[in-house]
Amino acid sequence: MPHPSVPTTGDGVATPDVVESPSNGRLHDPQPKQHAPRSPLLARLTSLTSIATIAAAGMIVVGALAVVGGHYDKQVVRDQLAPQKIFFPKPATNPGLAAYAGQQVLTGKQAKLYAQKQIGVDLTKVAGGKTYSQVSAEWIAGGMKNATLATERTTLFTGETLNGLLLNAWGWSVIGIIATLAGWILILLGAVLFALPLANWQVNLRGRPAAAGA
Repeated sequence: MPHPSVPTTGDGVATPDVVESPSNGRLHDPQPKQHAPRSPLLARLTSLTSIATIAAAGMIVVGALAVVGGHYDKQVVRDQLAPQKIFFPKPATNPGLAAYAGQQVLTGKQAKLYAQKQIGVDLTKVAGGKTYSQVSAEWIAGGMKNATLATERTTLFTGETLNGLLLNAWGWSVIGIIATLAGWILILLGAVLFALPLANWQVNLRGRPAAAGA
C-alpha cells in the first residue's frame, strides 16, 4: 500500500509532523462551555439585582409604615369611642344585637352596628319616622311653639349627630384595616423580590461547575 507523502525540506530530508502535546495530558477548549439556565425567566428577573433590591427595600419600608399607620388608626378610633361610654342595651332591644348586649362600643364594627341597628331603629320610632330636618321645618312653620315638635326635634338632632359620629369612626377604622392589609402585602412582595436572587442561585447556579480560569 502506498504510504502517505511526508513533507520534505529543500535538501530532500523529510520533516515529521509536529503534534503539540496537551499540557498535563489534557486538551483545553479555547472557550469554556456556557450552560443555559434551567429557568430563563428567573434568570432574566434576577439580571437587574440592584434595581430589584432597591425596589424591594422601598416596598418593605412603605409596607411597614402602612402597618404602623393602620394600628395607630385603630388605636385612635378606640381612644375616641372609649370616653363616650356608649354601651349596647342589656337585654338587647334589637335581636340582631343580642351577641353585643352590655358591651361597650370601642371598635369600628361595634360603632357601625350601634349606629345602624340601635340608634337608626330607635329614630324611626320618633315623630313617625320623620327626619330632623322635616320635624324642624314643621316646628319653625308653627311659630316654634309646639312643645312636642320641639322635643322630637331635639331627640332627632341628638340621635342623628351621634349616628354620624359613630359611622365616621367606623369609616376611619375601615381605612386602618385597608392600610394594614396593604402594608403586609407590600412587605410580602418586597420579601419576594429579595428572595429572587437566592432562588436564581438555587435553580440555575447551584451545582454548576465554575468557569475555567475563575
